[in-house]
Amino acid sequence: MTVDLDTKSMDMSCLGLEMYSLIGELYPICRSITGNGVRKTLQIIQKHIPLEIHEVPTDTSVFDWTVPKEWNIRDAYIKDETGKKIIDFQESNLHILNYSIPIHKKMPLAQLKEHLFSMPDQPDWIPYRTSYYKETWGFCLPDRILKSLPEGEYEVYIDSSLEPGSLTYGELLLPGETTDEVLLCCHSCHPSLCNDNLSGIALVTFLAKYLSQKPLRYSYRFIFIPGTIGSITWLSLNEHRVSSIKHGLTVSNVGDSGHLTYKKSRRGTAEIDRVVSHVLKNLPQEYTISDFSPYGYDERQFCSPGFNLPVGSLTRTPFGTYPEYHTSADNLDFVQASALVNSFETYLTVIDVLENNHTYLNTNPKCEPQLGKRGLYSTMGGKQTTPEDRMAMLWVLNLSDGGHTLLDIAERSNLNFSTIKNAAFALANSGLLKVCLSSVST
Repeated sequence: MTVDLDTKSMDMSCLGLEMYSLIGELYPICRSITGNGVRKTLQIIQKHIPLEIHEVPTDTSVFDWTVPKEWNIRDAYIKDETGKKIIDFQESNLHILNYSIPIHKKMPLAQLKEHLFSMPDQPDWIPYRTSYYKETWGFCLPDRILKSLPEGEYEVYIDSSLEPGSLTYGELLLPGETTDEVLLCCHSCHPSLCNDNLSGIALVTFLAKYLSQKPLRYSYRFIFIPGTIGSITWLSLNEHRVSSIKHGLTVSNVGDSGHLTYKKSRRGTAEIDRVVSHVLKNLPQEYTISDFSPYGYDERQFCSPGFNLPVGSLTRTPFGTYPEYHTSADNLDFVQASALVNSFETYLTVIDVLENNHTYLNTNPKCEPQLGKRGLYSTMGGKQTTPEDRMAMLWVLNLSDGGHTLLDIAERSNLNFSTIKNAAFALANSGLLKVCLSSVST
């Protein structure tokens, strides 16, 4: 099956603005690992793709973990002795320590400071902090405001709830020619943080929207889950189907201006590792490829030894390596529509390789076939250089012995996969190649 994922007819600048617009729509929502903020986010995504929403009850056992209580928040503030709000949740949802329990009381500054979090090295930014599994409360604020607080009594108010409910996640399966799956996973839990990870949500949403209009070789599973507990929950509930996952990527931090970065799967030499590496090496831009580490995003759950799935992570600047990470500076000014487009195109190129990485068999294997009479080769001999497409045809013909995929040929010839793919299509159309059936069904 030949899959055409050409984007030449697409207005990429318009796509970038659409992805950026979705980030802007989701930006004000206070999300967490559970709660109505996640539901509202997934409902907005449903305007673009037919996402199925799942609810997993509190106290559900998921391997060594338990689905936590559901957290929701309506308001929170701190007032000084004059009644002035010095911290207001309505101005930024990062002001609240995520998962804070309800409280309404007055206290002196010394006691209040035990529950305040700031960043002395970035005095104007609000840090993002959480307390998912320890019941406490707190506020986050710029360090310059913290240092300016006078002694006195302060009113603390948090109108939140932490009670039995459920963990919510979204999922979409696009059926392909085979039941073998490509998994694309992003976080749905981060509040007003644009690169980490509203950019991932936007990219996955529009990839799903684009691929839903195409005939596909693989089936594609898109999951929008809260970090860590979400992937653990999904794997626990779907253990019976993970054997179908043949390739996978976790999607995060794809909207900043940094260069592309790939973290390999635990296997290190899985097809997805080879494909992404090949794609990045053939892009006219800087990139980084790193080995697997059991620290990071949800790839560490998919790559845990009990699963060892072929799931890597394709980002721009990795988490924790840019100053704006997990702060109020990760805002709408930090992400760029052009970076989102570049990430989208890179992901689509990766998918194009996966979709078209067939194994072929040369139907005329004894010496080179005459390409000129088939209109595949120039009839003028003796030229000093051989065009890339001609070399691609020769490489494809020579290595199409039923034992080499097109990616194998691209790597060995040092030619771009798209060049090798186009040569294979031309040769197949001329009857000189046929697809090995095993490469279609795997």
